[in-house]
Amino acid sequence: MQDDTAIAVVKVVSDFEDDVLGEDDALAEIEDMREVVLAEPEFDDEQALMLVDSVQTSLVCVFYAAEEYIVGGTAEDAGIGDYVSAAADAESEEDLDAALSYCVQAGTLVIDGAEFDPAMAEELEPGLVVQWVNGLDSLQTAMKDPEVVEEDDE
Repeated sequence: MQDDTAIAVVKVVSDFEDDVLGEDDALAEIEDMREVVLAEPEFDDEQALMLVDSVQTSLVCVFYAAEEYIVGGTAEDAGIGDYVSAAADAESEEDLDAALSYCVQAGTLVIDGAEFDPAMAEELEPGLVVQWVNGLDSLQTAMKDPEVVEEDDE
């Protein structure tokens, strides 16, 4: 679900860049996806709920990065590693809004083609920033090959 969602988001961003979709339509497409993907699951399996929650949390950054990219373009004040470090610092100070914002800025750079080493997440304290960086890894993979969507075996 995580990689397929990232691919779908990248396709919307690509359509925006290619003038197939205008800004409002691209944002509406991403909002519709976000509502579906982040909807509360309707089952009781505790382990499955934890897994879905983790995937959903990772994708929050992907959705917001795409929206930020469409509305404001690429963040240009720092590199991906700098934004991720700032996000980790903000998280350690319990400023989760700032932490997400820094990860979103890093995401705009990923959309613009900048590369980062997802192993940087291994150096971070466990928490939301690690999950958001995981989402950025899916976004980076989708940017490299947006046509690969896993097909169900029939």
